Formats: sequence, structure tokens, C-alpha cells
Amino acid sequence: MASGRYFACLIWVAFQALAPSADAQSNWPQFRGAQSLGTSDDARLPERWTATENVRWKQDIPGSGWSSPVVWGNRVFVTTVVNRGTTEKPKKGLYLGGERPEPPKEVHEWRVVCLDLNDGQVLWNRQVHEGVPESSIHVKNTFASETPVTDGERVYAYFGNLGVYCLTVEGEPVWSQRWPVYKTNSGWGTGGSPILHADKLLVLNDNEESSFLVALDKRTGKELWRTPRTDKSGWSTPFVWTNPVRSEIVVSGDGKVRSYDLDGQVLWEVGNMSHNAIPTPFAQDGLLYVTSGHVLGKFKPLLAIRPGAQGDITLADGATSNDYVAWCQKAAAPYNPTPVLYDGRIYVCLDGGFFACYDAKSGEQIYSKKRIPNGKAFTASPFAYHNKIFCLNEDGVTFVIPAKGDFEILYTNPLADDDMCLATPGLADGKLLIRTAVRLYCIESTEVKKTAAAP
Repeated sequence: MASGRYFACLIWVAFQALAPSADAQSNWPQFRGAQSLGTSDDARLPERWTATENVRWKQDIPGSGWSSPVVWGNRVFVTTVVNRGTTEKPKKGLYLGGERPEPPKEVHEWRVVCLDLNDGQVLWNRQVHEGVPESSIHVKNTFASETPVTDGERVYAYFGNLGVYCLTVEGEPVWSQRWPVYKTNSGWGTGGSPILHADKLLVLNDNEESSFLVALDKRTGKELWRTPRTDKSGWSTPFVWTNPVRSEIVVSGDGKVRSYDLDGQVLWEVGNMSHNAIPTPFAQDGLLYVTSGHVLGKFKPLLAIRPGAQGDITLADGATSNDYVAWCQKAAAPYNPTPVLYDGRIYVCLDGGFFACYDAKSGEQIYSKKRIPNGKAFTASPFAYHNKIFCLNEDGVTFVIPAKGDFEILYTNPLADDDMCLATPGLADGKLLIRTAVRLYCIESTEVKKTAAAP
């Protein structure tokens, strides 16, 4: 058995070496990129910008939406919902007191928008549904907070309490799948994004009434399987973890993280997680990382998990590891932003403006929580490239922190005063795409290297 496992590991390592990495791709097909890491090795990406400096283009986006931009080739896709009446403006930093228990009474338009990556021109703007919303949302949420996903042929737009709409990349409808409206915790609405794996579109819908994980045929929309879940409301995006043992669907939920096989059967679970799960699982170098940290929760763990687990792998009281949990930092987790793993370190940006760093293999704390000066509130997940970590706050200011050495703020990159930011940016083809409450920015370095004159 040991030799078999060793051989499997060798095959997996060889596969990983030959497979194209998310960093090497010019596409950004889903939330946090192809491997859900939020990183890039593209040397052309910009390090400094403002609302006018290093801006290749900016385009106003009608309506409201916190979905991230996704990219395939020269096309950028975002979702939005247009209120034909008046939409209350979101308030930065507000969680408590933001409940709006009654659905809006005005007609809304659910839309998918495609822009040209090179100049920001709108290539098409397709309305997929029209009507009065049947559910409420928190004042900071929108009806278009789920990031779409694309495979280069089609774009799949998921609107949580409405359903899934599949369009060609040219904007032509292919299929749609509707389901009932379910209550969410405090009427906050939905937010977890869909992902693609092989021929399956995977959608998680955790709510107060009938939570489920479902796999749809990406070509036809036919339901392939549906697994009921006991979890209550959550806003996390699933993750497919391909490791030396198998491929599995990892889902953060209400107090637990569960893993499912590709047919929707539970493989393992780990408890003592936070409720109101938001961050997305991610993996690298044979370890899976899961986290959840509600601001008022008892548990706020960041865990690393080894492949091959079965059953309940919850840590015993006082323990920080077991056969399958490699390590646990019990009070490290953020609430909204997903941590970023870059060059062997995990960087955690907490909602209230603190920042910490851990060794990805051992879990050892490299430096404890440091205050980001004037950072205020953070909802978007951090991203990384050029040996730097970028943390975008709700005011539209990006704080740039070195990926090596001690904590410091190298510089800050502000946007305009009306640029509230909750969406996680996209990285593609040397360009940084930042969505704000009112517009989409394409940031690109315009520095020109000077060539020495010939003598």
C-alpha cells in the first residue's frame, strides 16, 4: 500500500509540473482565478495606480453588483441588477443595522454584461430576467453578488435566489435553471459563486430552509445530482481539490467544512468552524486550507488538511493537529476576505484592518496581527504578485505590503471618493480589473523603459 501511495504521489507531482498553472494563464475564469488562489506571476501587472494614474480605461456599470470580473481572451464578464426605482446606497463598514427585511417593490432587471478587455467598450448587455425581487438583501449586499464563471465558450451567471443562466460568450441564451426562493439569515441575501469542474457546474446554496450542493450538466443545465445539507446560511464558494488521492469538492459551511466526492457523497468533515461561512477553501503543494471567522463567533480557525481523510476529522479539545489536520491556528481567521497563499506564506487580511502572516507548511506565525494604518473596513480578498500583497479596502484604497520580511506599507493606491469596493479584483493579461460600486477600472502599467542612447 505504501509503495502504491508513493507511486500515486509521483504521478500527481508529474501532472502538476506539466499542467498549466493559473499564474501562467492570461484568463481569469472564476472567483479568485482558475485555482482559487488570487495570485499571478505576470510581470506586466501594475504596482501603483490612482483613479487616473495607470488607468487604461474605466467604464460605468449600470445597476448594482459585487460580482468579480472574470476574463477569457479579450472579453470581461460581470453581472449586475438594475433597479428601475431607487436603490439605497450601501454604507461602508456597516454590518449591524443593515437588515432590510422586506423585498424591494420596484421592478429589477438581472443582467450579464460583456466588455472588451482592451478598451472597455460594452460588447453586449443581456437581460436574463425581469421582475420584482421575491427576497430581501442586506443594505451592503446586492442581487448580483455571485461571480460568474466561464470556460471560454459559455458564461454561467448564478443569481442566488433566482437561478442559473447560461449564455454563449457572444451573449446568446443557451439554458436557464430556476429554483425556489429560500430565506437567508436575517434576510441578508446570497453571495457564494459557482465553479466549473470538467462537465459539471457546481453550485452551493446554503440558506435557512433547504440548503443543497448541486451539480448541473454545463452543456444542458440538467441536474446531475443534488445533495441536501443541514447547514444554514453561508456565502462561501466551493473548491475542487485535486490531490494525490482523488478529486473532491470542498465546501465551507455553518460550523463545519465538508468534502464530497464528484458524485456528491460526503467524504469527510471537520467541525468547530465559525458560522456564517464566507472565505473560499484553497490548496497548494499537497495541503488544503480552510477557514472561517465570524466577527462574533467563538471559533475562528485557519486549518491545513492533508489528503485522504475519511469521516469526522475534527480536532480534539486543545489539539492543533491530528492524522489529517496538519496544523491549526485557532484565532487567525478573517470573516469576509479569503486569505492569500503566496510563496510559501499565508497572508490574512481581517475585516477590521489587521494583517497577519503564517508559514503555509507548518502554520507557524511569522508575524502577529498588525494594524493597517487608516485601513478601516475590508471585504474584498487580498491578491498577490511581484512579491507583494495587495489589500483593497471598502474606500477603494489598496495597501501594498511586501511578501518577504517584516510588515510594512510600501505605498497606497487610492481610487475616487465614490468608489466603494467590496468585489475582489481580477488579474488577466497584465491588467488589474477593479470593480467598484459605480464602475469597472482596467489598471495597466504605462511605464516605458528608457533605452540608453548609443554612443
